Amino acid sequence: MASETTAPPPPAANLKRIVAASLIGTTIEWYDFFLYGSAAALVFNKLFFPGSDPLVGTLLSFLTYAVGFAARPIGALVFGHYGDRLGRKKLLVLSLLLMGGATFAIGLLPTHATVGAAAPVLLTALRLVQGFALGGEWGGAVLLVSEHGDAKRRGFWASWPQTGAPAGQLLATGVLSLLTATLSDDSFVAWGWRIPFLLSGVLVVVGLWIRLSVDESPVFQEALARSEARGRTRGSAAERLPLVSVLRHHWRDVLVAMGARMAENISYYVITAFILVYATTSAGVSRQTALNAVLIASAVHFAVIPAWGALSDRIGRRPVYLLGAAGVGLWMFPFFSLIDTGGFGNLILAVTVGLVLHGAMYAPQAAFFSEMFATRMRYSGASIGAQFASVAAGAPAPLIATALLSDYGSSTPISLYVIAAAVLTLIAVGVAEETRHRDLAGVADHDGAEVPVPAADARSTA
Repeated sequence: MASETTAPPPPAANLKRIVAASLIGTTIEWYDFFLYGSAAALVFNKLFFPGSDPLVGTLLSFLTYAVGFAARPIGALVFGHYGDRLGRKKLLVLSLLLMGGATFAIGLLPTHATVGAAAPVLLTALRLVQGFALGGEWGGAVLLVSEHGDAKRRGFWASWPQTGAPAGQLLATGVLSLLTATLSDDSFVAWGWRIPFLLSGVLVVVGLWIRLSVDESPVFQEALARSEARGRTRGSAAERLPLVSVLRHHWRDVLVAMGARMAENISYYVITAFILVYATTSAGVSRQTALNAVLIASAVHFAVIPAWGALSDRIGRRPVYLLGAAGVGLWMFPFFSLIDTGGFGNLILAVTVGLVLHGAMYAPQAAFFSEMFATRMRYSGASIGAQFASVAAGAPAPLIATALLSDYGSSTPISLYVIAAAVLTLIAVGVAEETRHRDLAGVADHDGAEVPVPAADARSTA
């Protein structure tokens, strides 16, 4: 068997177009997903769960928010399977259509006052579609860039799709902030909240136009050709399911990825979603002030992610990731103390520092997870590791934080919750292997399945 060396990097213009396509697509997907989270904190408790105590209504609203996370592992399995068989591009187009369609439909939903109990049921169903789509989006977007990009700067280039999260948060929060600033509370609750959801239809058209213009990953195409050749040689076209291959060859990497996601995912949703509850109910901050703080911090978050990604190319994925996990854990008590002052400047400082530290985990994550898995199981492996963790991490984070606040009336248990997640991530990343020098083309093992190896070790063997 012969190993394959990594293909030369594509022309700069082509790579930038691929990065732009992934970034715009992920921005739209995260805009849709985060828009729901912000609306869940601000208006869904009134429109779809009326008659409850305000905190109970918020808990119910966040419960439907968490349902979207429950669907993400299913999306990871389905999109990962077909993405490893058919290619990254086709599945990314489908994920964008599903997400955009569900978000647009939420903007048209009747409320509880109009159709009664059917309203939260319809809302939950559309949230499931959102989660299913996002479960398949992340893996494909980061792989498309990772597998096209220059190996020496993979951390930098692959971090750009990651900026789609703060860009989507920035866009969603910005639109909501503009509407709450220009509309009365009654108008916003009556009809204004629908506008950002309906805007998703326009954004999806733009995203599809750009995403359809890019080429399939050359690393995937080469791996597919080798796989088909092996099938002809052995007289069988059937291949092991990607999921089976992942669990057989990469079960340890899946566990590392899940552990790595704990602090990253939990801290992000506490800092950006739960803060809208905590700042307005416990710190006496207005809804507009809280939204503006998240808006400013998201802009900084967007700017620092590529810098963290570039640093991971120089010193490795693990050191940068470990710095972020430790930093987020240490920041939690100062984070809530600053918010408790009620000052706008302190609120901005609390959220901004939290998101900068979060970026140290999120930026290298794309390259780190991509480099763990072989090409024909990479979509499945990266997606499963990332999205299964989200069920235990990001999904219940605002719900748990709100429940802790309701039960204890203090931010201390919430800080301890995030610190515990940081410890789990430090352990997971601490035992992981450094992947910075791995060759994404990989080398074939005795079963014909590819396993990633260091680029320096990729050489032809008899």
